Amino acid sequence: MGREAGPLVRPYTMTRGRTQPRGVRLDLVTILVVSGRGPAENVRLSSEHRRLLDLCRRPSTTADLASEVELPFRVVQVLLGDLYHHGLIEEVRQPAASNQRPDAHLLMRVLDELRHL
Repeated sequence: MGREAGPLVRPYTMTRGRTQPRGVRLDLVTILVVSGRGPAENVRLSSEHRRLLDLCRRPSTTADLASEVELPFRVVQVLLGDLYHHGLIEEVRQPAASNQRPDAHLLMRVLDELRHL
């Protein structure tokens, strides 16, 4: 047997039948990183949880994480939701957009370069 046989554990078993992450919305481009906190004593992490936690040592999108662990995106969303719920990972917040308009000269240079392609 090998990869062709499929996963040894069914996805619904990994998520305990859940199809939605707990209390957090994680889309394809949500960037997550470890929070630096350890799990509470009563928190048991599966091997999939531990693998995702290890991958979150560097900021990663949920899509990249799903690809890396080779699990369906919805399953990864649920597992990441568990880690988020327990305070083990956190969302990387992007700085708020500035009200300033981009430099018109810079935009014209970008447009010119794109036209040259």
